Amino acid sequence: MTERSVKTIVPTHTVLEGGGFKVRRPVAMGSLMSPFLLLDEMGPVDYGPKEAIGAPSHPHRGFETVTYMLKGNMQHADSAGNSGDLNPGDVQWMTAGKGIIHSELPHPDFYESGGVMHGFQIWVNLPAKDKMMPPRYQDIPAESLPIAQSEDGKVWAKVIAGEAMGIEAVIDTVIPIKFVHYRLQAGAQITHNIADELNVMIYMFGGEADIGGKSVRDGQLVLLNQGTTINIGSKTGAEFLLLAGPEINEPIARYGPFVMNTRQEIHQAVQDYQNGTLA
Repeated sequence: MTERSVKTIVPTHTVLEGGGFKVRRPVAMGSLMSPFLLLDEMGPVDYGPKEAIGAPSHPHRGFETVTYMLKGNMQHADSAGNSGDLNPGDVQWMTAGKGIIHSELPHPDFYESGGVMHGFQIWVNLPAKDKMMPPRYQDIPAESLPIAQSEDGKVWAKVIAGEAMGIEAVIDTVIPIKFVHYRLQAGAQITHNIADELNVMIYMFGGEADIGGKSVRDGQLVLLNQGTTINIGSKTGAEFLLLAGPEINEPIARYGPFVMNTRQEIHQAVQDYQNGTLA
C-alpha cells in the first residue's frame, strides 16, 4: 500500500460557455490528465425569472459528456428524438461516440420561475477503438445513485462511477472511470483505495481539506501522484469530486466539440456535420 501525494495544484478561472452561462474551470484543463478533457463547475448562479441560459443545439463526436446537477433543472434533447429532464442530484452520462447533436437548456418551469443553477459537466476521452461506437445515454435519477456513509456519519459519498467505501456505482462506463462526490464534516478522515495504474484528480468546491499531507481549498484542482491509497481529512468540512481513469496514451486531435486522434478525422467530423450525416 502506497499513499498518493499531491503532484500539482491547479487554480480555476471563470469563463462563459454555451449561451453565455458562467462556469468555473481549471486552467489548461484539456492537457492536464488523461482521460479527462474538461471539468466545468456550472455556477452556482442565481437566475431571476426568464434569465436562465444553457447550450442550444451543438454536435459531439469521439468522447463522453457527464452532467451532474446539484441545484436547478435542465432539459436535454437531441436530433434522434431523445429528450429528458435533469433535476437536482441527477446524472446524465452521454456517450457521443460516432456523433450526436443535442441541446442542454433550462427546464421551461425553471426558466419561468428562476432560481439557483449549480452542477458539473465533465468530458471523458474515448480510446480510438471506441470513438465511433453508437451513441448512448444513461439518465440516472438521484434516487438511483448509491450513497455511502462512514460509521461516525462524518463522511458522505455519492458513488457516480466506480466504487467507494464498499459501494458500487450503477452507471456502466466504456473505460474504467471513478467519479465520487464526497462531503466531509469537520474532523472527518477517509482513506480511499484505488488502483495504482489509474490517474487521479480531486476538484475542491467547498471548504478545505488535507490531501496526502497537503492543504487544499475551494476552487482548486488537485492532481495526485501514483499510489494505492488516498488519505483525505478536514478540520472544518469540505466538499469535492474525486475523479480517476486510465492513461489512454494516444494522440489527441481536438476541435471544439470533436475529439479524435488525427486532424483528418476532425476534418471528416466537420464535413459530416456540415453535410448532415454526423448523427
